[in-house]
Amino acid sequence: MIVVTGAAGFIGSVMVGKFNKEGHEDLVLVDDFTNHQKNKNLENKVFLEKIDRDIFFEWLDKNHNDVDFIIHIGARTDTAEFDVAIFNKLNLNYSKKMWLKCTAYDIPLIYASSAATYGMGELGYSDNHEIVDKLQPLNPYGESKNEFDKWALKQKDIPPFWAGFKFFNVYGPNEYHKGRMASVILHAFKQINKTGKMKLFKSHHPDFENGKQLRDFVYVKDLTDVLFYFMQNPKSSGLYNLGTGTARSFLDLTTSTFSAMKKEYIINFIDTPIDIRDKYQYFTEADMKKVRDYGYTNQFTTLEEGVDEYVKDYLALENYF
Repeated sequence: MIVVTGAAGFIGSVMVGKFNKEGHEDLVLVDDFTNHQKNKNLENKVFLEKIDRDIFFEWLDKNHNDVDFIIHIGARTDTAEFDVAIFNKLNLNYSKKMWLKCTAYDIPLIYASSAATYGMGELGYSDNHEIVDKLQPLNPYGESKNEFDKWALKQKDIPPFWAGFKFFNVYGPNEYHKGRMASVILHAFKQINKTGKMKLFKSHHPDFENGKQLRDFVYVKDLTDVLFYFMQNPKSSGLYNLGTGTARSFLDLTTSTFSAMKKEYIINFIDTPIDIRDKYQYFTEADMKKVRDYGYTNQFTTLEEGVDEYVKDYLALENYF
């Protein structure tokens, strides 16, 4: 059987859907299942059972012989949360325990890291292990992810296979519950529906025009395709970037959303708030060479294609994947 943590969340629930699509119903889902809105992500999914995250390790001690693989996506992902104790508990220490259990029970492990580990990108966006100790994340969330990556790389006792994926800017269905942490596409859709306009941050950097700040936006279905491929082909353990390898602007993203909604573009630029201005990233782009060298050859969905599908097939109809 396959364990998916964070299974009721955005990426986790799409991962469960991917497994179902590929014929896997032998799934054990792990999460805090008290959020009714998140649980809607799991309607119509097929699985064996749900286990609360607080008792999962007790369950694993009893059932580890039946577990073939663990996909550990569950984490606190709020970049505006500054209580380090929360991240230590839910991200760093929980992941360490997961690693130690997988090592003891000989279970392969894939886990979610984050592009937030790269900070301002001073050292670039290469998933080279040599730079991990030198990275300077901008918030406790990014720090928690980088601290675990650093810890994992230092371990002599390891699972039979492991891969940590640095997710870049993920968007797509099943993020209705995420509130302010949802993708810009979801916020744009809501704002355009309500006002007919979209507000974007001005550029406060001489090298970038307004709206031309760049991010690597990756469609969640592409992301789960990569994770599934690595699970099926467990060869070289390590850290891997997971974006598209092509940075796109917020202007591109916004105009694509207007197009999918069949509305005229009306975009207003507002000042980036002072409290985040000095930490605002103007460019992120995943170096995808390691994933390509691993053997993954599928093309990534273009921003225009991904936004069009997300808006028309999900947001406009309030559908779930």
